[in-house]
This record gives sequence, C-alpha cells and structure tokens, in this order.
Amino acid sequence: MKNLAEKISASELEVMQVLWEAGDALPLTEIRKALQAKLEWSDPTVKTLIRRLCEKGALKQEKRGVFYYLPCLSRDEYNAWAAGEMVDRLFHGSAQALVAALVKGRELSDKDIDELRSMFRVEDQ
Repeated sequence: MKNLAEKISASELEVMQVLWEAGDALPLTEIRKALQAKLEWSDPTVKTLIRRLCEKGALKQEKRGVFYYLPCLSRDEYNAWAAGEMVDRLFHGSAQALVAALVKGRELSDKDIDELRSMFRVEDQ
C-alpha cells in the first residue's frame, strides 16, 4: 500500500478523488466530466492521468462495453499513508507534536478534542 500511495502525484490524486467519491467504478466519460467541471482539464490530460494510474497499479479497468475504472487503493489507505508522511516530514515522526500544533493553533475545537478522547478510550479497552 505504501509504495502504491507514494507513487500517486497530486494531479493523479484528483482522479482518485473522483472515483472515491463515486464509490463505484466509472467510465472514462464520467471521470472526464467530473474533472472538467472542477479543473477544466482537457480530454488528453484526463486520459493520460488514468493511463498512468493504471500502469502504477492504482486503478484497474474492467471492460463493460466500455472500460470502467476502479481504485485499487481506498481513500482510508491513502489518507493513512499521507498522514504518516506528513507526521514524518513536518514533525519528525511525532504524532504528539502534530496534535500539539493543532491544539496550540486552535485548529481543534472542544468537540474535536472530546471525540479524540473517546477514540483513545475505545482503543484502550
């Protein structure tokens, strides 16, 4: 999973987001429509990104009259990898330093903190 996630570029991540949001395999036309509405990308750009993701193993295609594309990596898997990368890069591997920065910067509300506390309580049981 790690090797696959780290191979995905920012532009390719936009394609993955469309598929994750759809929750199902999509044909090229639907992916292209979603990306053109959001980013005004041309057809060749979208096709190139999809081809690259297939070559990397991040997408698989299924023939159903036309090709449908399906992510081989879940959003949760990608997010877990990305969060770990951020902690490693910005906080020298310390998740505690990340949370401290969020608290000090007032990025976490009291509700967020309460939810985190309840998550830790569940983990301890």
